[in-house]
Amino acid sequence: MPLEPDTTPSDAALMARVAAMDADAFERLYDRHAGAAYALAYRIVGTRQAADDVLQDAFLTVWRSAGHYDPRLGRARSWILAVVRNRAIDHLRRLTRIKERETPDDARAEREPAPAREQTEAAALRRAAGEEARGLLGELSDDQRRVIELAFYSGYSHSEIAGLLELPLGTVKARMNRGLARMRRVLTAGGPS
Repeated sequence: MPLEPDTTPSDAALMARVAAMDADAFERLYDRHAGAAYALAYRIVGTRQAADDVLQDAFLTVWRSAGHYDPRLGRARSWILAVVRNRAIDHLRRLTRIKERETPDDARAEREPAPAREQTEAAALRRAAGEEARGLLGELSDDQRRVIELAFYSGYSHSEIAGLLELPLGTVKARMNRGLARMRRVLTAGGPS
Protein backbone atom coordinates (compact mmCIF):
# COMPACT_ATOMS: atom_id res chain seq x y z
CA MET A 1 0.00 0.00 0.00
CA PRO A 2 1.73 3.24 -1.16
CA LEU A 3 2.18 6.10 1.26
CA GLU A 4 0.16 9.28 0.91
CA PRO A 5 2.37 12.04 -0.52
CA ASP A 6 1.28 14.61 2.10
CA THR A 7 1.92 12.41 5.15
CA THR A 8 5.21 12.31 7.02
CA PRO A 9 5.49 8.90 8.62
CA SER A 10 8.03 8.23 11.34
CA ASP A 11 11.13 6.18 10.63
CA ALA A 12 9.70 3.36 12.74
CA ALA A 13 6.53 3.35 10.60
CA LEU A 14 8.63 3.33 7.44
CA MET A 15 10.72 0.44 8.77
CA ALA A 16 7.54 -1.56 9.46
CA ARG A 17 6.40 -0.94 5.89
CA VAL A 18 9.85 -1.82 4.49
CA ALA A 19 9.66 -5.09 6.44
CA ALA A 20 6.44 -5.73 4.47
CA MET A 21 8.42 -5.02 1.25
CA ASP A 22 6.86 -1.61 0.57
CA ALA A 23 9.13 -0.02 -2.06
CA ASP A 24 7.70 3.49 -1.55
CA ALA A 25 8.51 3.34 2.17
CA PHE A 26 12.02 2.11 1.35
CA GLU A 27 12.52 5.01 -1.06
CA ARG A 28 11.49 7.52 1.61
CA LEU A 29 13.73 5.87 4.17
CA TYR A 30 16.62 5.94 1.72
CA ASP A 31 16.03 9.62 0.90
CA ARG A 32 16.06 10.50 4.60
CA HIS A 33 19.19 8.62 5.60
CA ALA A 34 21.37 8.09 2.51
CA GLY A 35 23.36 11.30 3.04
CA ALA A 36 24.41 10.46 6.59
CA ALA A 37 24.97 6.82 5.63
CA TYR A 38 27.23 7.78 2.70
CA ALA A 39 29.22 10.20 4.88
CA LEU A 40 29.81 7.46 7.45
CA ALA A 41 30.80 4.92 4.79
CA TYR A 42 33.20 7.39 3.19
CA ARG A 43 34.84 8.22 6.52
CA ILE A 44 35.48 4.53 7.14
CA VAL A 45 36.54 3.29 3.69
CA GLY A 46 38.11 6.49 2.36
CA THR A 47 37.15 6.41 -1.33
CA ARG A 48 34.02 7.42 -3.19
CA GLN A 49 33.74 4.17 -5.13
CA ALA A 50 34.08 2.03 -2.01
CA ALA A 51 31.61 4.26 -0.12
CA ASP A 52 29.11 3.86 -2.97
CA ASP A 53 29.54 0.09 -2.84
CA VAL A 54 29.15 0.01 0.94
CA LEU A 55 26.05 2.23 0.78
CA GLN A 56 24.42 -0.02 -1.82
CA ASP A 57 25.24 -3.15 0.15
CA ALA A 58 24.02 -1.60 3.40
CA PHE A 59 20.67 -0.47 2.01
CA LEU A 60 20.19 -3.86 0.37
CA THR A 61 20.65 -5.31 3.85
CA VAL A 62 18.15 -2.80 5.25
CA TRP A 63 15.65 -3.87 2.56
CA ARG A 64 16.12 -7.55 3.31
CA SER A 65 16.42 -7.29 7.11
CA ALA A 66 14.00 -4.52 8.07
CA GLY A 67 11.91 -7.09 9.94
CA HIS A 68 14.79 -7.47 12.42
CA TYR A 69 14.58 -3.81 13.44
CA ASP A 70 13.00 -3.33 16.88
CA PRO A 71 11.98 0.28 17.63
CA ARG A 72 12.14 -0.44 21.36
CA LEU A 73 15.93 -0.90 21.08
CA GLY A 74 16.72 2.39 19.34
CA ARG A 75 15.98 4.74 16.50
CA ALA A 76 15.83 3.51 12.92
CA ARG A 77 18.57 5.95 11.90
CA SER A 78 20.93 4.42 14.48
CA TRP A 79 20.08 0.93 13.24
CA ILE A 80 20.69 1.92 9.60
CA LEU A 81 24.02 3.60 10.44
CA ALA A 82 25.07 0.49 12.38
CA VAL A 83 24.36 -1.58 9.26
CA VAL A 84 26.46 0.86 7.19
CA ARG A 85 29.30 0.74 9.71
CA ASN A 86 29.29 -3.06 9.71
CA ARG A 87 29.30 -3.24 5.91
CA ALA A 88 32.16 -0.72 5.73
CA ILE A 89 34.23 -2.73 8.21
CA ASP A 90 33.45 -5.91 6.24
CA HIS A 91 34.68 -4.12 3.11
CA LEU A 92 37.99 -3.20 4.80
CA ARG A 93 38.43 -6.75 6.07
CA ARG A 94 37.89 -8.13 2.56
CA LEU A 95 40.56 -5.76 1.22
CA THR A 96 42.97 -6.85 3.94
CA ARG A 97 42.40 -10.54 3.14
CA ILE A 98 42.91 -9.89 -0.57
CA LYS A 99 46.17 -8.01 0.09
CA GLU A 100 47.40 -10.78 2.38
CA ARG A 101 46.73 -13.41 -0.29
CA GLU A 102 48.65 -11.30 -2.81
CA THR A 103 51.61 -10.77 -0.46
CA PRO A 104 54.58 -12.94 -1.42
CA ASP A 105 55.83 -15.50 1.09
CA ASP A 106 59.05 -13.48 1.58
CA ALA A 107 57.07 -10.47 2.79
CA ARG A 108 55.07 -12.67 5.17
CA ALA A 109 58.31 -14.07 6.55
CA GLU A 110 59.48 -10.52 7.24
CA ARG A 111 56.40 -9.99 9.41
CA GLU A 112 57.18 -13.06 11.52
CA PRO A 113 58.68 -12.19 14.90
CA ALA A 114 62.47 -12.12 14.77
CA PRO A 115 64.93 -12.51 17.63
CA ALA A 116 65.49 -9.31 19.65
CA ARG A 117 68.97 -8.66 18.17
CA GLU A 118 67.63 -8.94 14.62
CA GLN A 119 64.72 -6.65 15.51
CA THR A 120 67.12 -4.02 16.85
CA GLU A 121 69.32 -4.20 13.74
CA ALA A 122 66.29 -4.05 11.47
CA ALA A 123 64.93 -1.03 13.35
CA ALA A 124 68.28 0.75 13.04
CA LEU A 125 68.42 0.04 9.29
CA ARG A 126 64.84 1.27 8.85
CA ARG A 127 65.62 4.44 10.78
CA ALA A 128 68.75 5.11 8.68
CA ALA A 129 66.84 4.44 5.46
CA GLY A 130 64.05 6.73 6.68
CA GLU A 131 66.49 9.55 7.40
CA GLU A 132 68.08 9.10 3.99
CA ALA A 133 64.65 9.10 2.33
CA ARG A 134 63.67 12.30 4.17
CA GLY A 135 66.91 13.89 2.97
CA LEU A 136 66.10 12.82 -0.59
CA LEU A 137 62.58 14.24 -0.29
CA GLY A 138 64.17 17.59 0.48
CA GLU A 139 65.60 17.58 -3.04
CA LEU A 140 62.12 17.52 -4.63
CA SER A 141 59.64 20.22 -5.53
CA ASP A 142 56.72 20.63 -3.12
CA ASP A 143 54.33 19.03 -5.66
CA GLN A 144 56.53 15.96 -6.12
CA ARG A 145 57.21 15.60 -2.40
CA ARG A 146 53.49 15.79 -1.57
CA VAL A 147 52.44 12.95 -3.91
CA ILE A 148 55.35 10.75 -2.82
CA GLU A 149 54.60 11.32 0.87
CA LEU A 150 50.91 10.52 0.34
CA ALA A 151 51.78 7.34 -1.53
CA PHE A 152 54.60 5.95 0.58
CA TYR A 153 53.97 7.32 4.07
CA SER A 154 50.16 7.48 4.04
CA GLY A 155 49.51 4.50 1.77
CA TYR A 156 47.22 6.20 -0.75
CA SER A 157 46.88 4.90 -4.31
CA HIS A 158 47.46 7.17 -7.30
CA SER A 159 43.73 7.57 -7.87
CA GLU A 160 43.13 8.36 -4.19
CA ILE A 161 45.87 11.01 -4.29
CA ALA A 162 44.29 12.49 -7.41
CA GLY A 163 40.99 12.74 -5.53
CA LEU A 164 42.57 14.21 -2.40
CA LEU A 165 44.56 16.84 -4.28
CA GLU A 166 41.86 17.39 -6.92
CA LEU A 167 44.32 16.71 -9.74
CA PRO A 168 44.08 14.60 -12.89
CA LEU A 169 45.42 11.08 -12.40
CA GLY A 170 48.03 11.66 -15.13
CA THR A 171 49.41 14.67 -13.26
CA VAL A 172 49.79 12.65 -10.06
CA LYS A 173 51.58 9.84 -11.91
CA ALA A 174 53.86 12.29 -13.72
CA ARG A 175 54.82 14.05 -10.47
CA MET A 176 55.43 10.68 -8.82
CA ASN A 177 57.63 9.46 -11.69
CA ARG A 178 59.63 12.71 -11.91
CA GLY A 179 60.10 12.78 -8.15
CA LEU A 180 61.27 9.17 -7.93
CA ALA A 181 63.60 9.68 -10.90
CA ARG A 182 65.08 12.74 -9.18
CA MET A 183 65.59 10.75 -5.98
CA ARG A 184 67.34 7.96 -7.94
CA ARG A 185 69.66 10.49 -9.63
CA VAL A 186 70.55 12.07 -6.28
CA LEU A 187 71.20 8.63 -4.75
CA THR A 188 73.48 7.51 -7.59
CA ALA A 189 75.34 10.85 -7.43
CA GLY A 190 76.25 10.22 -3.80
CA GLY A 191 73.31 11.31 -1.68
CA PRO A 192 71.43 14.49 -0.87
CA SER A 193 73.29 17.78 -0.80
